[in-house]
Amino acid sequence: MASQKTLVFVTGNANKLREVKEILSEGRQPIEIDSQSLEIPEIQGTTVEVARAKCQAAAELVGGPCITEDTALCYKALGGLPGPYIKHFMAQLGHEGLNALLVGFPTKEAEAVCTFAYSAGPGTEPIIFEGRTDGIIVPARGPKVFGWDAIFEPLNTGLTYAEMHSEQKNKLSHRYKALDKLRTYLQSLS
Repeated sequence: MASQKTLVFVTGNANKLREVKEILSEGRQPIEIDSQSLEIPEIQGTTVEVARAKCQAAAELVGGPCITEDTALCYKALGGLPGPYIKHFMAQLGHEGLNALLVGFPTKEAEAVCTFAYSAGPGTEPIIFEGRTDGIIVPARGPKVFGWDAIFEPLNTGLTYAEMHSEQKNKLSHRYKALDKLRTYLQSLS
């Protein structure tokens, strides 16, 4: 399937698209990605519930196989919030505000979670692929061009995602871990 057909990634985020293309183009059987930016309402819920609903709606609009992605940043001190709502928190608070949420808490631990959903087409149940990376929230370091990358430092790296070269980030990120599972699944269909 992956070698014969282009897979549609439904996203309007150019940075996510670039990373997904970089990660899935590697290996013995590269997966070709095309993208469509569609307005799909996001439900409230867990990362899995959000990803599943988004992918079902996307498959109907695309009319064929597609993938969608939902990213969460979960603060241990806040019981997993902002979680799947990080995009809205980031837009309203910025990097400094995201750091300020943890003032007074004893831990800055966080988990980056990426949930990809794959649908074979309209009417099919999406399959979920999740990747997780543990880290800490730090004052912004590195370019502030891709979401919250400048404040998330994966454990034992000493660097934020924003400070890393894409090759380094793409080998350890939550997105890589989810895409690696998706790639394995797609290659099993070939």
